[in-house]
Parts: sequence; C-alpha cells; structure tokens
Amino acid sequence: MNLQIIHDGKGKATGVFIPMPDWEKQKKQYAGLENLEYEAPSKEQLLSELKEAVLELKAIEQGNGQARPLADLLHEL
Repeated sequence: MNLQIIHDGKGKATGVFIPMPDWEKQKKQYAGLENLEYEAPSKEQLLSELKEAVLELKAIEQGNGQARPLADLLHEL
C-alpha cells in the first residue's frame, strides 16, 4: 500500500492519504469501512435544510415552537 503522510505548516503529521485502489481493497477486506466515507451534501439538500431552519426560527419567534439548546444544534453538525 502506498500511503502518503499529510503534514501541517509546522511539519506535524495530521493525516494519511490512501490511494483509491488501496482504499477499495481495504473496504473489501474490513467490513464497515465504507461507513467512514463522507459524501458532501448536494446543493438542493443544503437549500432544503436551510429553508427548514428558517421556518423553524420563524415559528419560534411567533411562539409556535421551542428553541433547542446550542449543544444540540452543534451536535447535528
């Protein structure tokens, strides 16, 4: 496997780059690795979630909803 170590500006190792062919082999060998992959949300999904958040805020302002603790909101991120 041809791994590449990623370093920050101070030379500290911060991550590892795994070439896709090697990653595919690892996913076949170890169950559950595919769960670690991240897919960026689509523009449509982001807009939909933003609209939902605005509607939720308006409902809270009008007294038709209840605000959640900041810790809950940050946990969603």
